[in-house]
Amino acid sequence: MKKVHITTLGCSKNLVDSEVLQGQLEHHDFQIVDQAENSDLLIVNTCGFIEKAKEESIQAIFEALELKKADPAKKVFVTGCLSERYRSDIEKEIPEVDAIFGTEDYRAILGALGKHHAAIDNLHRMRRVTTPRHFAYLKISEGCNHTCAFCAIPGIRGKHRSRPLETLVDEAEKLAAGGARELILISQDTSYYGKDIYGRQSITRLLGELEKVAGLQWIRVLYWYPTNFPTDVLDFMRDSEKLVHYLDMPIQHVSDRMLRLMRRGDTRRSLEKLYETILKRVPDIALRTTLITGHPGETEKDHAELMAFVRQFKFDRLGTFTYSDEEGTPAYKLADKVSASLAEERQAEIMEIQRDISLEKNRRLIGSRQRVLLDEYDINTNYYSGRTYRDAPEIDNEVLIPAEEPFDYKPGDFVTVRMEDAAEYELYGRFEDVPGEPTA
Repeated sequence: MKKVHITTLGCSKNLVDSEVLQGQLEHHDFQIVDQAENSDLLIVNTCGFIEKAKEESIQAIFEALELKKADPAKKVFVTGCLSERYRSDIEKEIPEVDAIFGTEDYRAILGALGKHHAAIDNLHRMRRVTTPRHFAYLKISEGCNHTCAFCAIPGIRGKHRSRPLETLVDEAEKLAAGGARELILISQDTSYYGKDIYGRQSITRLLGELEKVAGLQWIRVLYWYPTNFPTDVLDFMRDSEKLVHYLDMPIQHVSDRMLRLMRRGDTRRSLEKLYETILKRVPDIALRTTLITGHPGETEKDHAELMAFVRQFKFDRLGTFTYSDEEGTPAYKLADKVSASLAEERQAEIMEIQRDISLEKNRRLIGSRQRVLLDEYDINTNYYSGRTYRDAPEIDNEVLIPAEEPFDYKPGDFVTVRMEDAAEYELYGRFEDVPGEPTA
């Protein structure tokens, strides 16, 4: 049996691609191994979104080739966004790679191994989830129709393509049957879901069907786009038993000048009105956004306006990227470039503001009782870690609960925790009800 190791870089959408590929390989009797040195085939699923991601992907390719150099019988395949975008460059500059594929190129990968993939509509049924079993990602669409000046994704992944609702419900049922208690919907533009195949935005309809899936307790949606945000989802969220009161909507900037340069289709006022609507309909909602610093044309005045907005609005969760100058994007041709050092300085200033905001919001929760989804128990620190509804895995805050020995709790359990202390990005608490005695 041939052994395969898959290295996955980039976002959760790439992770799902690797999980589908892994399922296909296992279906054809390949063994997936955790240690690259123990494999016959190394597959590097790359990211090519920004410069740092490209550098990380290239480094991973060279690491795989070092293993091949030590054992020439090994093969190295490269797939994903970087190879979709720079196939000819990789062929020219890294000829040691045995085969190069694009995104979602399952058919070609299996063909290179002398196999044939199953029917395309059955791919999700063979997917092998690699996240902890109590949560899983559900990719509801591929590609993007927007033309944001800084973004290379439409050129890599193509136009928006929604997956049929029935297929998504079927996959969600399979994930829940496998132990998923939290389902996290992802795409490049979640707001647009369904418009291409049903003639209108259908994300609320999809959420209504997912609500019926037995076993799921939390449904979380990432990557809303503000310009076409479907406000009807807010009423559904308010009344839903499973859709968590959490909204991740990257706005990138608030200066009208910058929003025009970024080709975002929003204005500061339109964003403010949208957030006013969101908070009015779902007052306890946790709001997450992402900002870009150092985009071409960004002045000190623009940056000051962005910092003032962050101080005033007080997002629950906030992430930042420094601008990456990507060839093939409209921003690549813009003048008035901002130096990398200045972009990083502006990023640090915003994150310093956000640290104070996060600490303030966390301190308000001291003394409260919170429902927490447990993620793991660390035997080295003797702490359980988990999350409230305000937090997506890996990108948001954690709740840490001390336990000298693990109780009869396990990852995926929902527990009640009384909060006793807070830091910038962590809450510390104790179990409200402990089930039995600690277990060895």
